[in-house]
Amino acid sequence: MDFVFTVCDQAAGEACPIWPGHPVTAHWGVPDPAAVEGSHEVRMKAFREAFHALKQRIDLFLSLPIENLDRQALRNRVQEIGRDSGRAS
Repeated sequence: MDFVFTVCDQAAGEACPIWPGHPVTAHWGVPDPAAVEGSHEVRMKAFREAFHALKQRIDLFLSLPIENLDRQALRNRVQEIGRDSGRAS
């Protein structure tokens, strides 16, 4: 396993399990769209926002020059993606 990303905001404060292979980890939290109450349109909007936030982060991750980054630089970059990108509006 090379990378592990948590996305549930509730997981941010929890201790992560030990992952095989010592992967680079980052928290890319998004509000849980399943917890949104309201009309069908309101709930669908929450799912679309979560999807777009994660898609933007994945696209940024896939554009990283992984082969040119050392482990610490890679860890920093994937953590920055979670902090700075893809926030749902």
